[in-house]
Amino acid sequence: MPVTKASARSRLLAAAREKFYADGIAATGVDGIVESAGVAKMSLYNNFGSKAELVVAYLEARHQEWLDLYSARLEGAETSLDGVLAVVDAYIDDAHAAHARGFRGCGLLNAAAELPAGDPGRRLVAKHKADVEELIRGHLSRMAGEKASRDGAEEISFVLEGAMARAGLEGSDRRLRTAREIIARIVGHL
Repeated sequence: MPVTKASARSRLLAAAREKFYADGIAATGVDGIVESAGVAKMSLYNNFGSKAELVVAYLEARHQEWLDLYSARLEGAETSLDGVLAVVDAYIDDAHAAHARGFRGCGLLNAAAELPAGDPGRRLVAKHKADVEELIRGHLSRMAGEKASRDGAEEISFVLEGAMARAGLEGSDRRLRTAREIIARIVGHL
């Protein structure tokens, strides 16, 4: 049975997700992605045009995956603190996601570290991080003034990003769980 364009695209994205996260973007060639996806090489170029376009699609998909994790956690949130912790819990959930060779931290940030300044992929990652900080600020704004919510969101973002980096290096969610406790204290002081 021939592979349809839609299924080829989704298979290529799934293969890119696994390989880019496990091995990095630079170390992953299009031949490995095509082989893992089980499609012809031309399918990659028909669906994405280039590896660079595949990287952008991968980053967009990772952003959406995180938003889905956050949305699932937000369903039970009743307070501003619950909303902020839903952000943290989405990162913890990502740490527990099935990763072929273990948890390596934020897939978006890992990718950005490999991309040159000005690359569209880096801009996507920066937007994701800004979006996350804005989500936190939105939750805080319900309980604190504009300055407190803006400053608190920035502080919480720094704690969260530092914890995510350390968690990725250690291959464990322990630092994220510690950050969750620190963030709850920060919110309690606003």
